[in-house]
Amino acid sequence: MARKPANQSPRETGSKVSPFPAAARPRRARIEMSFEDQSLLVPLFGEFDANLVQVENRLGVFISARGDHLQIEGPQDSVARARDTLQAMYDRLAQAQDLDAGAIESLIAMSNEPTLEGIISGDEDNGPPVMIRTRRKTIVPRSAGQIPYMRQLTKDDIIFALGPAGTGKTYLAVAQAVSQLITGSVQRLILSRPAVEAGEKLGFLPGDMKDKVDPYLRPLYDALFDCMPPEQVERRIESGEIEIAPIAFMRGRTLADAFVILDEAQNTTREQMKMFLTRFGQNSRMVICGDPKQIDIPGGDRMSGLADAVTKLENVEGIAVSRFTSADVVRHPIVGRIVEAYEGPSD
Repeated sequence: MARKPANQSPRETGSKVSPFPAAARPRRARIEMSFEDQSLLVPLFGEFDANLVQVENRLGVFISARGDHLQIEGPQDSVARARDTLQAMYDRLAQAQDLDAGAIESLIAMSNEPTLEGIISGDEDNGPPVMIRTRRKTIVPRSAGQIPYMRQLTKDDIIFALGPAGTGKTYLAVAQAVSQLITGSVQRLILSRPAVEAGEKLGFLPGDMKDKVDPYLRPLYDALFDCMPPEQVERRIESGEIEIAPIAFMRGRTLADAFVILDEAQNTTREQMKMFLTRFGQNSRMVICGDPKQIDIPGGDRMSGLADAVTKLENVEGIAVSRFTSADVVRHPIVGRIVEAYEGPSD
């Protein structure tokens, strides 16, 4: 069967709410949905209905499938979220995007946000879908917090991205940088991190300068290789179009016509951060990523340059700040729960 347009969505064929006596139990509902493009049913349901089971387990509903029809039963709010999640899953497949367990988990989390439908399909009120196109994939938001961040990456001069690991801060910045490098919007991509050990001493590292700093910069390489074929990454590094270097290498330079990303910025000193920010040049964009709660600056009494900069610059025109929480973690769901446990009140 021919594939339907990207904005084709499931159709609700009816709904029924089962009344219960006034009590603490939630109102229950039953909703039926059907899908016109039957070629999408196998990837939508998953092998042995694994995708449906994932939605059931996360939202506490029961889903039964017959042909191209689904029936969802459970608490009223959960049924509504399951319906929105399944619609988002269907729309994602209709747009030829991958649908894995991580993507489904993100769509479930986002189903509690009123902007979900606009994110996936776009409409007159919310504008076109938010996405980043690279050589290897098309990237769409996977949490509510990523939506405004991805918009900031296309319009603001300097963006501070604050939040725990796994929220996509650096990955999305690298993806946007790759997209702009490919289209010629910028001439260079510069990725930087402070060379600070995370609570351990690595000692003497053999080799030349590149060999010494590469362990600190490996997460940036990983993001690059995910957005661009490895041979292109290597070729652009050799030509100087892509530069990956510790923050100390930025001193004395003016970074024009470049997309500049500073990762692990919580480990910069105030002097380093000021030096880095003042490298900003014409036709450039800077993204500064970090987790203010994971500071590894030696000495313990030095204020993080990231916290200091955000305090001073948050209300400056042309500068945007995105704050992520554990709800925006897009790795395995347990990562979000770990973050919540560590950020909760201590005994």
